[in-house]
Amino acid sequence: MEPENKDSKYFKAKRRVAEIKKFYSSLMFYIIFIAALAGLNYYINQWDYPWFLWAAFGWGIGIFFQAIKAFRWMPFIGKDWEERKLKQFMEEEEKNNKNNWN
Repeated sequence: MEPENKDSKYFKAKRRVAEIKKFYSSLMFYIIFIAALAGLNYYINQWDYPWFLWAAFGWGIGIFFQAIKAFRWMPFIGKDWEERKLKQFMEEEEKNNKNNWN
């Protein structure tokens, strides 16, 4: 494997900054649009049926997953998860092979 040069690190960092920037702009539009829907909902029926919450919930799920992607937050899969799993499976396979030969 070749060592990473400064250019590739720069482009990776630039791409990550673009993802975070896209998340923040999406969040801003989410807040503005949901506030407008809430205002419209209040104007139409004075909170008798808060239908704007359906849009807030649906779009909010998308915003949540975009945040996970932008900030690289993986609660179940840490940085070295893949390496640990590979090691675990290799050890299990080795243990199974030893048991089969004895």
